Amino acid sequence: MALAQKKNNMDTWTPGVPYEPVHTPSRFRNALSKYRVWRSESRCIKCGHCTEVCPQGVFAKAGSHLRRPKGYLCIGTACEDKPYYCVAQCPGQALRVSGHPTYNTLGDRRWTADLLLSTWWQAEFGALPSHDLEYRTGDSGGGFDRLRFIFPTRPPDFKLTHADISLELEMNRRRDGRPHVTLGVPWYGGGMSFGSVSINTILSRVRTAQRFNGLMSTGEGGYPEDLYPYDHHVVTQVATGLFGVREETIQRVRMVEFKYAQGAKPGLGGHLLGDKVTPAVAKMRESVTGMALFSPFPFHSVYSVEDHKKHLDWIKEINPRALVSVKVSTPTDVDMVAVGSYYAGAHVVQLDGSYGGTGAAPDIAKKNIAMPVEYAIPKVHQFLRAEGIREQVTLIASGGIRSAFDVAKAIALGADGVQIGTAELVALECLRCHNCESGRGCARGIATTDPELVDLMTVEWGTNRVSNLYYAWSWQLKEILRRLGLRSIRELVGRTDTLVHLDYFDRPVDDDIRRAG
Repeated sequence: MALAQKKNNMDTWTPGVPYEPVHTPSRFRNALSKYRVWRSESRCIKCGHCTEVCPQGVFAKAGSHLRRPKGYLCIGTACEDKPYYCVAQCPGQALRVSGHPTYNTLGDRRWTADLLLSTWWQAEFGALPSHDLEYRTGDSGGGFDRLRFIFPTRPPDFKLTHADISLELEMNRRRDGRPHVTLGVPWYGGGMSFGSVSINTILSRVRTAQRFNGLMSTGEGGYPEDLYPYDHHVVTQVATGLFGVREETIQRVRMVEFKYAQGAKPGLGGHLLGDKVTPAVAKMRESVTGMALFSPFPFHSVYSVEDHKKHLDWIKEINPRALVSVKVSTPTDVDMVAVGSYYAGAHVVQLDGSYGGTGAAPDIAKKNIAMPVEYAIPKVHQFLRAEGIREQVTLIASGGIRSAFDVAKAIALGADGVQIGTAELVALECLRCHNCESGRGCARGIATTDPELVDLMTVEWGTNRVSNLYYAWSWQLKEILRRLGLRSIRELVGRTDTLVHLDYFDRPVDDDIRRAG
């Protein structure tokens, strides 16, 4: 705890000052990439000409020594016809560019290799990749990956700039006397409990929330003392296992989140394996070290809307200042669940789709249970409008939000904002290897409780990586809104007319804002 607090005090950002990206390179010596630059040491004459001609910064010198080429900065053969093509310019013919041998082993259909690498790029530089990495979609063949924005040929408002555009998200629209909480960006960090991820991961996420005037959910693993300085940016979760739920922590926060179901595993509940239950985790959850912990699927005290209302009333009585969020999965009657949550007193209704969760969530549940969130969002949005209560509910979508374009698409379908999780872990160089639950978890020190693995990542490095990703996403969202002629993210809510589905659209679509911007 002391080590984490010491790292917590290391910061390069001043509160109240707009965040600017901080170059935060990979913490590993050989960063994974799409291309690899090979240099023959026997042919290289150490002239350093490559460092002079390459505009991408692939080559560098330290005195008379040539550093190892940074292949992840290379744009491949896209510059073959340019006068600065390093292979052609090398007098000793010592250079060769090829595909990186590990590229095709990365990712899956939802998180493709390109999407992983482009997220790492954004987390390093706070900007879009400069070459042919696909940063908008995966390759799942459905859902958000088949939706595209149709931008006007000419911007509707030529004078509109990013400075004119608001991304603020209002969390309390009931006007019930409780605080008006407004976030700086239309997303916030989803629940990842202490035990499922490391304390350094949690601190990196919550400090980023502080920088962008956002929020981060604790998940159901309790409220570590390291989070106390960030109470104003924490959502504490009350889940079915009631791990770490205490009145004193509920009283600390601006929002309390009831988790009735997780979209990645509805009907299954949670399971933290014994190897990850270290003494610190066991103390937080009031359990036994090394003992596996289960969260039941239902709250056994909730079997009706009336029971649901009692839960919310309980929280409101304990903390008169707190907003209440209700997190549910997406069954076919999710629209009725959303209406019931509103009348029970919820300020926020969160629809959690089936593509969320860490690598610990079983694929059989992700792929076969509940409604895809892309269908649930417009279904609930339209039903709430028909009931005349849409403007009094903040509708949040979650479960598989991977990019700024996914954020914008969810909002255009009818959500007010989104909750993210996996994308933040990818910013911390998660490989999506799906070993989160094995042993003590992630070998990269992200989803782990092993003290040695935790210290593979410092809090300052992690905070800057996630902050850079937030900055890049903010730029993209503002560029999307600018090209649509919208001055606020609120104006995009429910604008399905800005979207097309590729299965029903027979013309080419180009929504690459990297070129337009």
